[in-house]
Amino acid sequence: MILPIVAYGDPVLRKKGVEIDAHYKGLKELINNMFDTMYNANGVGLAAPQIGKSIRLFIVDASPFEDKEPDLQDFVQVFINPQIIEEQGNEWIFNEGCLSIPGVREDITRKPKILIRYFDENFEYYEEEFEGLAARVIQHEYDHIEGKLFTDRLNAFKKTLIKGKLNDISKGKVEVDYKMKFPK
Repeated sequence: MILPIVAYGDPVLRKKGVEIDAHYKGLKELINNMFDTMYNANGVGLAAPQIGKSIRLFIVDASPFEDKEPDLQDFVQVFINPQIIEEQGNEWIFNEGCLSIPGVREDITRKPKILIRYFDENFEYYEEEFEGLAARVIQHEYDHIEGKLFTDRLNAFKKTLIKGKLNDISKGKVEVDYKMKFPK
């Protein structure tokens, strides 16, 4: 089922997600709905806060980037209760966008390599390193469960330049081709 994506300005996007366990009610269905929602909006990642749930869960499908990094061809994963342990390397810039902030894209600086521990959809534990665009997508979604948005990483000047667009998004004054929920 396709769920509405929460728009910029909704307080749920600013809350730190809480951990869940294997008995979280409707978890499998929630994960399936998140994938349906993400694919419907042509996204490469979606975090639970973006569908109104303040829990530590996000999904990624970085396969659209396989032309840049062939290893991403089948990179589809679920991250439950993730914790980034380490970020390393020389920061690099990549132009990011967000389904909760449609029409806004900005160059964001992140480290290219991460070490993360998490559970998958079957609650199997992993501690893995990711780098390049896989790491970037994970870092972006991880920010969501920490109550952060990619726009928080912009300098004051850039934030001022996009303030009007962000206000319009929070008021529902934006055209999107997917379901959204705007703050009241």
